[in-house]
Amino acid sequence: MKWVVATGTFDILHPGHLFYLEESKKLGDELWVIVARERNVMHKPRPVVPEKQRLRMISGLQCVDHAVLGDREDIFRPIAEIDPDIVTLGFNQMFSEELLLSQMREHGIRADVVRIGDYTGCPFNSSTKIIDEAVKRRCRG
Repeated sequence: MKWVVATGTFDILHPGHLFYLEESKKLGDELWVIVARERNVMHKPRPVVPEKQRLRMISGLQCVDHAVLGDREDIFRPIAEIDPDIVTLGFNQMFSEELLLSQMREHGIRADVVRIGDYTGCPFNSSTKIIDEAVKRRCRG
């Protein structure tokens, strides 16, 4: 059995998220998704959607076998507990694959790291683009 872990914020689900998760699932038999805690999202604006709601939405996707919230203190703890064969990164996740691999080894995690490519199948392939368009359309004047 080959386990894959995908991580992310998953604020305002869109086709880019679905592509990332479906491509991640193709790499193994079971897909585990770790949904970022609100307090741990520091590299971009805080999520609009609360973490429990984001977890519920991810859990409902057909390609997802298991979904959990990240750890509040140690982002590597849930990965170590799952003990996957592969950890995937989205095309725009701001991690160096080499640095992440090194940090995982320091935490005793032996998984490989695979970056999933960009999804270009529609104009609204990011939460930011959706929010920007909603503001433009709904907040005129």
